[in-house]
Amino acid sequence: MEKPGLSLARGTAAGVDEAGTPELAPSPAIPTAPGPIGANKGKRSEQPAMDTGAFDDDEPRFDPAIIEPGRALALADFTPPAVGAGDRLVRFAYRLGLPSGALNPFRKRARTRLTATVANPLPGDAAAGKALRAGHFLIHGVRTAIADTEFAGPRLAPPFERLVHGFGWLADLEACAPRAQCTPVAERVLGMWLNANPRPNSGPAWNVGHAGHRLLAWLVHAPLLLSGNDKKFRARALHAIADTARWLDRHAHKAGDKLDEVAGWAAITAAGLLLEDGRARRLHGEAGLIKALGDLVGDDGGVLSRSPLCQIEAIELIVRLKACYAAVRADPPSQIDTILTLLVPPLLALLHGDGALGSWQGAAAVSAAPIEALVKASGVRTRPLRDARQWGYQRVGAGKSFLQIDAAPPPLARHAREGCASTLALEFSHGPDRLIVNCGGAAFAGGQIPLRLAQGLRATAAHSTLTIDDFNSTAVLINGKLGTGVGTVEVDRRTITAENGAGATRIETSHDGYVARYGLTHRRILILRDDGTELRGEDLLVATGRKGKRGTVGVALRFHLGPHIELAQGQDGLGVTLALPDGSLWQFRSGRDPVTIEDSLWADGQGRPLGTRQLVIPAKIPRSGETFSWLLKKMR
Repeated sequence: MEKPGLSLARGTAAGVDEAGTPELAPSPAIPTAPGPIGANKGKRSEQPAMDTGAFDDDEPRFDPAIIEPGRALALADFTPPAVGAGDRLVRFAYRLGLPSGALNPFRKRARTRLTATVANPLPGDAAAGKALRAGHFLIHGVRTAIADTEFAGPRLAPPFERLVHGFGWLADLEACAPRAQCTPVAERVLGMWLNANPRPNSGPAWNVGHAGHRLLAWLVHAPLLLSGNDKKFRARALHAIADTARWLDRHAHKAGDKLDEVAGWAAITAAGLLLEDGRARRLHGEAGLIKALGDLVGDDGGVLSRSPLCQIEAIELIVRLKACYAAVRADPPSQIDTILTLLVPPLLALLHGDGALGSWQGAAAVSAAPIEALVKASGVRTRPLRDARQWGYQRVGAGKSFLQIDAAPPPLARHAREGCASTLALEFSHGPDRLIVNCGGAAFAGGQIPLRLAQGLRATAAHSTLTIDDFNSTAVLINGKLGTGVGTVEVDRRTITAENGAGATRIETSHDGYVARYGLTHRRILILRDDGTELRGEDLLVATGRKGKRGTVGVALRFHLGPHIELAQGQDGLGVTLALPDGSLWQFRSGRDPVTIEDSLWADGQGRPLGTRQLVIPAKIPRSGETFSWLLKKMR
């Protein structure tokens, strides 16, 4: 459907005739209303007056909403896009494996050719592109010679594997220089990859997620791959595009997780839009994509892996697919626009005052620029999601301060990628500076972060929360998966007011991750003043169930600190002064046990491990439970 006033960059499209010779092809819609979204019905308690002094010894009234993991979005019940009887027949025939022209026996078999060129909506990293022109892949600060890269055979480090087999490097190459200077490099690397992977196999190159990203990248960056003078290479590249699309037609539904499946269906849909005579494939792809997106996304818009990196990847896939629709002047199904609108607010909820990402579920502190570019390309204008019950993160903005809390169970094993045992952990920033962080970076291991360190970065102790005997609140397994542990998290969020009129946000949470082993429930109460200058905390271990209450257990309350903070220990051992890079001073005080200072690390936006420190409150407590109170306050 032609859009009035729409200006699109159009280019010549390459094709292959029946003799295998490339040729040029001329260039060649669907409704929009959001469906009903399921709501989490948690009760809220009445608002008590805020106590600006010591914590009340009385047990607070606790009337929480209960958060359980793994509930898919109501959009999972979305039916495929509304189509007529003829389109349904075409889609059914295509699903059975009949060729596109099977319903019209007099029509010639379509040749492999692209009908339009796509304007890339997400520019890559120019520095990584320059490294490619110099003969190296660059990811997370690590250079690897292209000539030494194993494009088939043994597994590569996960981030490197995604880059090489998903062809994400094409955007970087395109961003660094004019096309004429980049095409020879793209042809060289693609040729090496095709030589190493002449046909589908069981190796990582043919993981559904990698194949989906690869096909989508080939289609979006087709001018870069097909602008050379070698006609045989252009024909070979186009045949690879067609063969990959056919392979995904048969295998997209066999993906290892839902995000990989979304990548496969998005690529199939893009191929249906951009390859000649692709209407049947497009209808087939749209139906699979909408179902997979519904299974991927929770009812408040967060992906079920609870990973901000997966949230970013899902948004990127839809943004690139929408660029393919724009290239042929077609509208995507309304469900795709609706899901994109849902995906952006949860991502914004995990941004700190510097615009960069919090360190959750293996993510590092991805810098502000790429996230800002992604949100702009999505076209979604919205506010951060403050109270995301299924996505699982609570966000409080107060003055220049931002508080983030992991207030949900970890992702289920079938959804987890670099899953972390981070329940009830917090991060806190003021202006551009991060005071309390999590280590982060497990998903970046294989770059400057060693792979052997990834398991430790996923542990409870690598997060700003409480641990018992250094055990994880949820079992951390290999390959990024999680085992048993936290099953239920209770959350109660209130706005409270003191007698002097000062306001604050009070969040009370608890988890059952230590009940099975120790018979103890961890409950955390956080109160952040509305001016952002004071954060009060209370961590309680409450005896639960029939476990014996004799003996003691070792407890450590950890607060990992952001980089470039100078520390000075108080004389009584209960306080530490924090000097921030902006010159402000904050004081941390423990209510009962001395504070020790230990080494830690923090992964920055490039996946580089920076040495930093952590405040630790160690204690031996009875199995009957104990309470720890603490205060973080801005002094000037």
